[in-house]
Amino acid sequence: MGGLYGVNIGRMFFGESMFSHRSDASKIALAALVCFCRANGITLIDCQQETAHLASMGARPWRRPQFEAHLKQVVTQPSPSDWTYDESLWRHLSAPPHSPDGPP
Repeated sequence: MGGLYGVNIGRMFFGESMFSHRSDASKIALAALVCFCRANGITLIDCQQETAHLASMGARPWRRPQFEAHLKQVVTQPSPSDWTYDESLWRHLSAPPHSPDGPP
């Protein structure tokens, strides 16, 4: 068992913490979150850490001015209304990461 939690504002997700009672279980939860976010137009997850696992899913550091500019664009957009996860969302895991702002 494992999972994660965070805060959603508009089309932005801010990851706060991950936990696991089995090896790598939180990594599966993060992969599911990535799929959900890609399917629901959330193009950036603030993960606050630099790890190989996060980098494998497209994570990279952003400069503060670019991050703040992105926030101004997305926090006023509507949040997903239904956070129910469906296994069909796994198809989004192989989709290339997309960032509307381009590289930092």
